[in-house]
Amino acid sequence: MKRVVILFLVFSLFCFQVPVRATDISAKSAVLISADTGEILYSLNCDMRLPMASTTKIMTALLVCENGGLDKEVLIKKEMILVEGTSMGLSSGDRVTRKDLLYGMMLLSGNDAANALAVSVGGTYEHFVKLMNEKAEELGLKNTHFATPSGLDGDEHYTSAYDLAVITKKAFEYAEFSKTVATEKIILTYGNPPCRRQLINHNKLLRMYSDVVGVKTGYTSKSGRCLVSAAKKDNKFVIAVTLNDRNDWDDHRKLLDLGLSVLKPKNVSGYTISLPVVDAQRRLDITTRTKTLSVSKEKQLTERIIAPKFLYSPVKKGDIIGYTECFLDERRVLKENIISDVDINVKTDLLKEFFIVFSTILRSINEG
Repeated sequence: MKRVVILFLVFSLFCFQVPVRATDISAKSAVLISADTGEILYSLNCDMRLPMASTTKIMTALLVCENGGLDKEVLIKKEMILVEGTSMGLSSGDRVTRKDLLYGMMLLSGNDAANALAVSVGGTYEHFVKLMNEKAEELGLKNTHFATPSGLDGDEHYTSAYDLAVITKKAFEYAEFSKTVATEKIILTYGNPPCRRQLINHNKLLRMYSDVVGVKTGYTSKSGRCLVSAAKKDNKFVIAVTLNDRNDWDDHRKLLDLGLSVLKPKNVSGYTISLPVVDAQRRLDITTRTKTLSVSKEKQLTERIIAPKFLYSPVKKGDIIGYTECFLDERRVLKENIISDVDINVKTDLLKEFFIVFSTILRSINEG
């Protein structure tokens, strides 16, 4: 009897741990990463350059959140709304905040909202596209080039599943992005005259999968069905991307299940560093926060502190003193600044004493 039970347990363990295979995924390209570290958990042609349709709007949203000023009103002009495809229903003369345009772009996939945000942030449509490509370069993306802020097809408009995952990971650093893409529906007031409108998120996974926290759908006849999703559970955070996938809803449930099963949350404990401020005759004590990162179960995290051995005044609140780094198998996955939370100035009597000593030394040199 004992033998049978043991065999059953081993078999059950095997059944639940079978990884997703390439043949299980309908996409032309796919990737699954840890949203905390960028660790690749699954990939299928993940560096292949492909059109990405409205998942483009993730980069547009990233630049909008990075620029800030989300309460700023945008005057809608005719050239912003002369665009094909999906719309949030803007009209020339409307005044809409960047925040509301962000909801219209990410929930309804409004191309009019994307154009309005592009002009508001970039000054012109063309300059905003330039900013998109500069950000792609800054993120080290090798297989991405943008031609529009909305995702309409173009010969020079493409990305890869991996690059799109990296863009999404970066966008999640902004609270307003996270809040927007996790919203199932919202009521906004806009128009001329203003009226209340309900926006329902096109991302059905928000209603199909309890742990999903975003992010964006996309489709054109050229790109096929594109989808970026993210899920959080028990301090584990994953991002999945599929491009040209006829069965994306089911594929993403498989990928997210896989990611949440192979990841393990690992703590990087907070600590206190104490640095002498030499000329102020005191020490600066800084306590860093405890961090939780989700990594695959066999991986190890290591941390390194980069800071001087001592400081000179003045030290101002908000000054960057050094930084901490977390590494996953020798690859840096996190860098955080160590910031002073107090002001430290040299004491007046110490400064006076310094000048007395300095003057004495200088006088003795001159007299000698």
